[in-house]
Amino acid sequence: MKTALAVLCIAGTIPLLGQAGEKPNILIIWGDDIGTWNISHNNRGMMGYRTPNIDRIAHEGLSFTDYYAQQSCTAGRAAFIGGTVPVRTGMTKVGLPGAKEGWQEQDITIAAVLKTLGYSTGQFGKNHFGDRDEHLPTNHGFDEYFGSLYHLNASEEPENRDYPTDYVLPNGKTFIEQYGPRGVIRSRVNPNGTQTIEDTGPLTKKRMETIDDETVAAAKAYIKRQAETGKPFFCWWNATRMHFRTHVKEEHTGLAGPRGNEYHDGMVEHDMHVGELLDLLDELDIADNTIVMYSTDNGPHFNTWPDAGYTPFRKEKNSNWEGAYRVPAFARWNGHWPAGITLNGLVAHEDWMVTLASAAGKTDLKEDMLDGYEAIGRTYRQHLDGYDMNAYFAQAASYETFEENISASPRKEFFYVNDDGQMVALRLGDWKAVFQENRADAFQIWREPFTELRIPLLFHRKRLFVDPVVRLAIR
Repeated sequence: MKTALAVLCIAGTIPLLGQAGEKPNILIIWGDDIGTWNISHNNRGMMGYRTPNIDRIAHEGLSFTDYYAQQSCTAGRAAFIGGTVPVRTGMTKVGLPGAKEGWQEQDITIAAVLKTLGYSTGQFGKNHFGDRDEHLPTNHGFDEYFGSLYHLNASEEPENRDYPTDYVLPNGKTFIEQYGPRGVIRSRVNPNGTQTIEDTGPLTKKRMETIDDETVAAAKAYIKRQAETGKPFFCWWNATRMHFRTHVKEEHTGLAGPRGNEYHDGMVEHDMHVGELLDLLDELDIADNTIVMYSTDNGPHFNTWPDAGYTPFRKEKNSNWEGAYRVPAFARWNGHWPAGITLNGLVAHEDWMVTLASAAGKTDLKEDMLDGYEAIGRTYRQHLDGYDMNAYFAQAASYETFEENISASPRKEFFYVNDDGQMVALRLGDWKAVFQENRADAFQIWREPFTELRIPLLFHRKRLFVDPVVRLAIR
């Protein structure tokens, strides 16, 4: 009887052990320029609409109060995909179409790391790492890509009345031939390592109404294919909502209700796309073994304020202030990270490379990267700025005090880098020091230079929390 019982007990644990050792799928869902207060989990309905699907990730997982992105589209995405402060890769500024600046072959990506761990990899939606063929995601660890290489207003510019489409440059090319944006790109990696690249046509104002429909459909098709193979996948879907300018299709006008506007309609539509992806995980019965993370690249812009993104923090994207860097973020891994917990410690985009690699079984990535890491036929050697957050996340329910919640995070510092690559501020423990100040608003933020301070502005944690717009300083 004892023997039979022992056999039953051992047999009963085998599926659990198998599940515990199984590499998780990874689904990263990003909006664009989404403000902290644009998610109803954070605003509790004060914006006049709801985002139930994004809220669901928070309710079933972790929320963060001190989560840091970077100050612009390029920088925020670079911090995430490269695991480093973006000044290390040079990806701090928005590049013009055709520019040589873009993701370089000496800089590793999460996708390249996960390829070495047995993952298939796909990216869908906005990219923003350069538009030459050598910059495409499929040259940097992704098996396939479908989406736009630019922010929305860059793709819209050729339709403006003052765009010099046919102006002939000294090299004989027209302006649009030399500097015009490429269309929506579909690319794949071939067995020999080359890329197959298809331009599916321009991202016009009309197509902007439905481009997120296209890319979420491509992401869903990819997930379905990978689920059939049983191979773990890494899928990064990047919406174009809610970048300037957002164009909502006619049938979704008024979607947010009588208190809404076009921005609100776009946010509700964006939440619906998030719901499609979450529902698919449930339908395929893979939700429990899929890490889901929702966030955005940077804080909101105020170009179209008040019909724009909103944050409780001071200023907006491209500035040195909290409103540029602190963003909404939620993460779920059923059975590994507790549900419905809010974490108050520092966490940043840079942390996800080592965190996801660790979740997939690679716990010494930072050390290996210093010695030289082999991936996708290249040797990468660089310092990673991220921290493995798995233990901090997994033990979230055990923190009994506010200070314990904060201090348990392995991250103690955050570097604020502007789009010129200058370190304009530093947060270290309880203190934030501002070295260069942006004093402009709206579009002037890009036009006006930063003011270098002889004596840094100093802010204490208590004032960061009590006065989140950080108007008060100690000098």
